Amino acid sequence: MASPQKTEQKDYLDPKTLDQIKRIDVRARLVVEGFMTGQHRSPYNGFAVEFATHREYAPGDDLRHIDWKVWSKTDRLYIKEYEEETNLKCYLLVDCSKSMRYGEKTGWSKFDYAATCAASLGYMMQQQQDAIGLILFSNKIDKTLKPSSHPSQIKQIFHELETTEPDQTTDISDPFLALAGKIRQRGMVVLFSDLFLDPDELGKALSQFRLRKHEVVVFHVMHGDELTFPFEDNTLFRGIEVEAQLHTEPRALRRSYLEAVERHLSRVKKVCTTAGIDYVLLDTSKPLSAALSSYLTFRAKSRRKLI
Repeated sequence: MASPQKTEQKDYLDPKTLDQIKRIDVRARLVVEGFMTGQHRSPYNGFAVEFATHREYAPGDDLRHIDWKVWSKTDRLYIKEYEEETNLKCYLLVDCSKSMRYGEKTGWSKFDYAATCAASLGYMMQQQQDAIGLILFSNKIDKTLKPSSHPSQIKQIFHELETTEPDQTTDISDPFLALAGKIRQRGMVVLFSDLFLDPDELGKALSQFRLRKHEVVVFHVMHGDELTFPFEDNTLFRGIEVEAQLHTEPRALRRSYLEAVERHLSRVKKVCTTAGIDYVLLDTSKPLSAALSSYLTFRAKSRRKLI
């Protein structure tokens, strides 16, 4: 039987639990701490190191660094030398267009989910002394915080994510082209968006970052309703970013709708994969652990490439 503490920490990855916590800084801390429960490697170790070379042992060297495997084969003492990894510079790009507001009337919206994921990643990055930046966009760049590893940076990121109200339409072509030209030092670009746009346009926009040697991670945020279409009774559907509405019997549309969604998801994933971009689908009804575990994997891979 699980202890109350472990059950509570696990619940902090559940959107239904997090919906009761209004302060995004508290959410982020609880999400990361809950996620790391049961993990074998902590993200709080600061700088990581990678093995570089051997050198012969000299009196006074730390015995903990002796390579005993080499000694067993050569009968000579050698010390493992390491080189410190460079810190990452990471840009969190969060879609704050109107379509990200879907779900707010019944619980968590897509923006709430994306903002909490971004805040949690930012909190985790701060513990690893990485430089974190934030970019909020819709059909333009709405807010930019340049990357910084200063302790006050994460507080500013929390503030912006907590006070932002999604608005405008989605269009990443011009904003991303402008951003790619401004982000000169290689780093990691992490995008949170529902990606309601043409996949080919998405590919062109994201390729601007890849051409500049950035690592790019796309978190495709979709509401559970959009993925399962659970509606049963006659329903009036209203456009969020367009002036349109449709009153219909949902069961007559479900199959064709779900097929269309699957085609779109497949196209988006293919575009990302072809461009060398990591793609993860995030369902707002599911725990936030997928975003955090994916980030740790991407971070390790990116560090090896950036060193």
